[in-house]
Amino acid sequence: MLRFSKTYFALTLFLFVVECLIGVYAHDRFIRPFIGDLLVVILIYCFLQTFFKLPVVSTAIAVLIFSFIIEALQYYNLVEMLGLQDSKLARIIIGTSFSWYDIWAYVGGIAIVLILESVFHKSNK
Repeated sequence: MLRFSKTYFALTLFLFVVECLIGVYAHDRFIRPFIGDLLVVILIYCFLQTFFKLPVVSTAIAVLIFSFIIEALQYYNLVEMLGLQDSKLARIIIGTSFSWYDIWAYVGGIAIVLILESVFHKSNK
């Protein structure tokens, strides 16, 4: 069902800005690769919930599966297969290398979503 949630929209914008700041300024081995990946699944989830009233668990699982697929495509060098190896933006958005740490970061991000949604829904009852 279509909707527009100001709360999820604000969260989406906030997370997008944080992700951009991480992408531009964080050149380390923890924040950019791990926290950035953890936050990106939360960002995608919030984006979907901004425009659609979707069930929490199935949406979280769909976002997790989507992130796993993107990670698997990185293993097969999707950026190069698409001929976008010279595009810095494509390399940042799609990614260029598979990592099991990324998989764990995605799982952690979705766990945070599920915990926060559970807490939020309990407090609204």
